Amino acid sequence: MKPAGQTTQFGPTGGDSALATELLPAERDAGIGLTARTVEYLSDCKGEPAWLRMQRLEALRAFAATERSVRWAPSLLGELPFDALRYYSAPPRARRRAGGNGSAATRNVLDALGVVREEKEFLGGTQAQIDGDVVYDSLQGMWAQAGVIFVDSTRGLTEYGELFRPHFGTVVGRDENLFTRMNAAVFSGGSFIYVPPGVKLTAPLKCFMHLQAGGGTQFGRTLIVAGAGAEVTFFESCTSVARPGAALHCAVGEFVLGPGARLHYVALQNWQPNVFNLAILRARLAAGASVQWIDCNVGGRLTMKYPCALLEGEGASAEAVSITVARTGQHHDSGAKMFHRAPRTSSTITSKSVSLGQGRAGFRGWVDIPATVRGCRNHTECDALLLDTTSRTDTYPAIQVRGLDNIAQHEASVSRLDAEQIFYMRQRGLTESAARSLSVNGFVSDLVQRFPLQYSLEIKKLIELEMSGSVG
Repeated sequence: MKPAGQTTQFGPTGGDSALATELLPAERDAGIGLTARTVEYLSDCKGEPAWLRMQRLEALRAFAATERSVRWAPSLLGELPFDALRYYSAPPRARRRAGGNGSAATRNVLDALGVVREEKEFLGGTQAQIDGDVVYDSLQGMWAQAGVIFVDSTRGLTEYGELFRPHFGTVVGRDENLFTRMNAAVFSGGSFIYVPPGVKLTAPLKCFMHLQAGGGTQFGRTLIVAGAGAEVTFFESCTSVARPGAALHCAVGEFVLGPGARLHYVALQNWQPNVFNLAILRARLAAGASVQWIDCNVGGRLTMKYPCALLEGEGASAEAVSITVARTGQHHDSGAKMFHRAPRTSSTITSKSVSLGQGRAGFRGWVDIPATVRGCRNHTECDALLLDTTSRTDTYPAIQVRGLDNIAQHEASVSRLDAEQIFYMRQRGLTESAARSLSVNGFVSDLVQRFPLQYSLEIKKLIELEMSGSVG
């Protein structure tokens, strides 16, 4: 068990006294279950145009006709109670766009999550989404004057349609699978970021995602468009409150990178054990563009996340780095997909997982290099650490390489906690729990260093909290 009341930079890790555990009343609530009435209510709340309402209803019909089971997915997905969820519910905003202070209770929760503090310290722009809607957003004036846009998806569609609509649904199709259909029917919140050609953001943008209650859902729809030569760093942190009942985070992220554009995407998941996290992230890269995903998954019931890069321009590159910690009752299934569609493209996948108790971690990698391209390179490395005899790890690599001048490399290792190392540390005064925690942090330290400085120490603290009480 995690010590009560402790708070990290990503939000509270436990304790009823933390302000972020306060249950905010719903200002908008479509009720339980997903029907046409749910979609109509959501669309009415947002004042959406008729074409978008019809698009949502079409996605709903496709979702209703789809089997809820996914053949290759982890068995825990079968526990998700689709009919018992609230598909759109949102608290009051922290401040009103039309003027006024908004909800003081919402502002208190944002303070507890560290939103205002981080905004003042180092962020160029901030968003906070609680349950189904963004309740707070800001962007520094210098970046707004440079033409940067950082708003939620609803405002992206309604206020910046000429920039949003040409890319909306072009990287991740609405009708690809069960999860894209569900998201297309009830998406709400998420971020729209537009960075004009040549603009290089030196301060990161960040979205805080927070789920309040059992039965709650989030269907964020994020679209990032970076023009030629633009650069942007985007942070996403995920937290929730432990309450009875399953909760669902089912997000879709589309990233469109122009020639020479660079995107650094850092995601930090610290869900409570009742959350199912099903995320679809995909980038389309033009010539010379690059994307880097850095991902840390701690907590949650089930995670299914496989960032995908479509390397469509010559010289484009992609990198996916992930750390997962799965304890009893958790299954983290993650990895990455790299599709090389242009010559001299490169990709790297690096994954480290830790399983303790009866926790289970899985890695799924897919690399495809066709014979129509030349000079492409991929390196995949996945390492797993098992802490207990009941822990489990699985690896499912798929590598398809054709042509005479393309190279793909794959490395994998599975190891157990070194008993002699634990004994050595205990002889020097460390408890067994502290020794195990130190060993785990040593195992992932090279990847933790890849995270921005603001977060690397906090990730180590999160791992220590996960490890506390893990003995026995």
